Amino acid sequence: MPLVSFAAPPKGGAANLAMIGEPQSLDPMASTADLVGTIMQHVYETLYTFDSKWNATPMLADGMPRVSADGLTYSINIRKGVKLHSGRDLDAQDVVASLKRWMDMAPRGKSVAKDTVSLEAKGSHAIEWKFSVPSASLLAQLALPSGMAVIMAKESIATPLASFIGTGPYRFKERRADQFVILSRFDAYSARTEPANGYGGKREALLDELRFVPVPNANTRVEGALSGQFQFADQLPSEALSRVEKGGAGLVPILTPSYGFPYLVLNTKEGVMANQGIRQAIQIAIGKAEMLTAAYGDKRFFTAEGNHFPQGTPFYSTAGTDQYNKQDAKRAKDMAEKAGYKGETVRLLTSRNFEFHHTMMQVMAEQLRAAGFKPEMQVVDWATLIQRRGDSKVWDIYMTHSGQFPEPMLSPPQLGEGAPGWWSSPAKAKALGDFNRQTDPAKRAQLWGPVQQVVYTEVPYINVGKFSSLSARSSKLEGYTPSTWPFFWNTGLAK
Repeated sequence: MPLVSFAAPPKGGAANLAMIGEPQSLDPMASTADLVGTIMQHVYETLYTFDSKWNATPMLADGMPRVSADGLTYSINIRKGVKLHSGRDLDAQDVVASLKRWMDMAPRGKSVAKDTVSLEAKGSHAIEWKFSVPSASLLAQLALPSGMAVIMAKESIATPLASFIGTGPYRFKERRADQFVILSRFDAYSARTEPANGYGGKREALLDELRFVPVPNANTRVEGALSGQFQFADQLPSEALSRVEKGGAGLVPILTPSYGFPYLVLNTKEGVMANQGIRQAIQIAIGKAEMLTAAYGDKRFFTAEGNHFPQGTPFYSTAGTDQYNKQDAKRAKDMAEKAGYKGETVRLLTSRNFEFHHTMMQVMAEQLRAAGFKPEMQVVDWATLIQRRGDSKVWDIYMTHSGQFPEPMLSPPQLGEGAPGWWSSPAKAKALGDFNRQTDPAKRAQLWGPVQQVVYTEVPYINVGKFSSLSARSSKLEGYTPSTWPFFWNTGLAK
């Protein structure tokens, strides 16, 4: 019987990729927005990344770290011969300078910085990182494409970034606001030799260009996918599934189950939501199942449950879930009055770039009115929302979503330090301190319950449930691997 050989995706061409909007920044440390990570993961790389089973695997690191017996010192070797887009070789000084910038700027980086004693180069291609306490989630934090710990040329480091010099398979070419971000193939790219595996292994830039096009209107993304204008269209509304399925052989729907969770961030720093009692009342007023049903309709797209991690996974816990999906208007009104609510406006910040965000916020606004609150919808484009959420004076609650990851510290960023919402409390520090310093997986799994309980008690954010994602690609886009942050290395266009 002859061996069947499969041709690799072809090389050349440009792909038009419809994204949910305009990235407010191209600095992946300055923003936790998934859109920024999706684009710039092609330009920049990290020491570690995730394989297809969400295990941390080396990327720019030469291998897994050597960890001291007390868990406080990490020694990491850097791959030699890796080219930066500027043409010179990457070295340990670039890595140290980049990681220090990450610890200064990114919420997860700031969390890591709190426990960092020192970080320094050891020769030209090794670093030594010392901590005051063990860090069970360090490699996962370094691998995450959101608020990324990217490695960049040390001479390019500035705030804001003026040039984007990384090591990725694509290099930055051009950006025109509200039109596109274009990345071009980096011919001197230094790929790993292992087979591609999730985000890990060999990456090859097959396409000449990646054109990330902001398309804020969800229906326009659908129409563009159906017409062949876009080779990929991200985050389509659930009601478009039947149209995409009937779109013909040239269009392939991508339904990703348990893709992520929508959640509400509450402003714990100032304004009406700075009162924990009022935040607790808001939580009791909300009916998450009604919100999810309105947003998705089709039950294939959502699950209404209060546990942050699915049953059967290590971090499954029911702690605090007796506060989930109450939708008890009378009780919420009584709680709010006892907490001192005086009829202040509750500013709800949302965007229609993700239509399900907007729909859920509309439903929630009615639920809040029923409980005696005075909600005010602020509907803006996604880039504006990202900008506004950094200002604690202009919003009370905003809607967003995150991927569903196996490592709790990966999301939401509010579990780190300094993310919008600005949650900080002794109970948070105690629960997360115990959780993150425990390196035994079985014991650590048991310590997630107290963290989840603190979230339900202090209400810095509200997990609405779990949802599936719909995207679409052209059948000519070959080699594409569905993923939380879409990537387009190892992907080609059939002629």
